[in-house]
Amino acid sequence: MQSVLQPILGPKKEIHDLTGRVALITGGALGIGYEIARAFVLNGAKVYMTNRKEEQGQAAIEQIKKEAGENAQIEWFPCDMGNLNEIKKVFEDFRKKEDRLDLLILSAGINANQYGETHDHIDRHFEVNWLGQFYVVNLVYPLLRKTSKLPDTPAPRIVFETSEQHRMAPKNVHFATLEEINNPEVGNLELYGRTKLAIILGVKYGLLDRVIKPNNDNIYALSVHPGAVNTAMQQQWKDAYPGLLGKLLTTVMLAAGRTPEHGSFSALYAATSPEVEEKGWNGYYFSDPAQPGKESAQASDPSLGAALWDLSHRIIKEKVGDDAIVDWNTSA
Repeated sequence: MQSVLQPILGPKKEIHDLTGRVALITGGALGIGYEIARAFVLNGAKVYMTNRKEEQGQAAIEQIKKEAGENAQIEWFPCDMGNLNEIKKVFEDFRKKEDRLDLLILSAGINANQYGETHDHIDRHFEVNWLGQFYVVNLVYPLLRKTSKLPDTPAPRIVFETSEQHRMAPKNVHFATLEEINNPEVGNLELYGRTKLAIILGVKYGLLDRVIKPNNDNIYALSVHPGAVNTAMQQQWKDAYPGLLGKLLTTVMLAAGRTPEHGSFSALYAATSPEVEEKGWNGYYFSDPAQPGKESAQASDPSLGAALWDLSHRIIKEKVGDDAIVDWNTSA
């Protein structure tokens, strides 16, 4: 089983000293996000975690402090990635509270599951996995830009958790309208795959091509595949496919998957390895640590990336207001 063999055959862990640096992790209290938060704290970073449930956040802090000590710099605050107005308030407050942000890890998400809509009446896969976290990036980007200009400071990094399942996105995806996104006829795995495709496109043809390059910002935006990982998300197969198939998929994924710690290695590499800057790997998708992935044809389509970028801005302005989006040229 992969989970048993992982320490021998799997990717190697790479993380560097993070003393003095500040990290923000969505979905940081559970699974892969928790392991990233834990590794950051143990290597000297000040870490902020966010997810929906307070009991999960407090339990994560208690567990990390048992290992790192009571003086560990770690905080948790609540936010629902399916509520754009809540995201706006929470992360505007965060931007005012903190003086710097070195590492932004977008790890919140839901697995393949049945169609449903969020508080904002948007397909929950699309909003939680992509749109809400994209909005987080926009709201804290001025702080990343400010940090990038500090002396003797490594380039801040933005790291999204995506998946090889981006290949399962519908073949007719256009990212043209909200009506296209809110289509309950799209299959469960396709709903998930579409969001992971959006992440790769949004990083490469959105953040890199439309923000970082035009502004000449010293910021890296990356996406990573963690592998199949034994987290609570695997239980969602039972909801996605009720009955025997869902139970079988959950059993297989749990048996073959990596541990959450090993699943964090791709993000830890992307967030901290000097090799990323040395090789100029900005906008890249990594299928494993130090392994640039081979995206699908859809994930390599700049016109699809442009459509996603425009649609994401339109939806946020429609749901939150015309002034919802922070000017990408702004510094904190």
